[in-house]
Amino acid sequence: MAEGSGCAVALVSGGIDSPVAVARMLAQGWEIIPLHASLEPLTTDEAELKTLAAMHHLGGAASPLVSGGNGLGAELYVIPVGEVLSRFILPAMHRDYFVHMKRLFNRLACMLAEQVGATHIITGENIGQVSSQTLGNLGAVAAASDYPIMRPLLALDKLDIMHMAKALGTYEISTGPEQCDVIGPKHPTTVADLDRLLENEAVLGGIEGLAKGCFENLRKVRF
Repeated sequence: MAEGSGCAVALVSGGIDSPVAVARMLAQGWEIIPLHASLEPLTTDEAELKTLAAMHHLGGAASPLVSGGNGLGAELYVIPVGEVLSRFILPAMHRDYFVHMKRLFNRLACMLAEQVGATHIITGENIGQVSSQTLGNLGAVAAASDYPIMRPLLALDKLDIMHMAKALGTYEISTGPEQCDVIGPKHPTTVADLDRLLENEAVLGGIEGLAKGCFENLRKVRF
């Protein structure tokens, strides 16, 4: 393992960005534990299947990585979150839906990190690409994490990320309609108020309680 590397839980979706983030950290010698937060039953399992295919491509015998992707292992952790996310459509909190979603994902990543002995969390976040990734929202999302968050794509241009995905061979796997906004607001907030987020989450039992309920349904899928 490269100097300065370690073990991290990577939040991976069926989109273009997160496999590139995983690949960049694998190339640095990190051991990666991939975690997919599934929006089922709000959506189909398409995002999970795309994530499995991307991880298999990066970690398999034909991996495009010089290291062979051997820091990735062979299992994807999957946690269903659709039922919990559907609670954030109440009028007082719907505008903050995407921020609540990312905060939930971070809590789940922290819980898995504690279980597997990881020291960091990795995301495919990129400044300004979507509403939850504005500077005004990234801090509120990060506040839900007890672990340092690494964002290897944070300041990259989207076109550069797409070129990286094509070079890795994950672009075609990851293309297709995004499902994360299936019940999201038309006009999401871009500058979250942390106090408001905490108050809204408290109404539903708190982000920790919500995450624990989801984590009970954790399952592992070999890729």
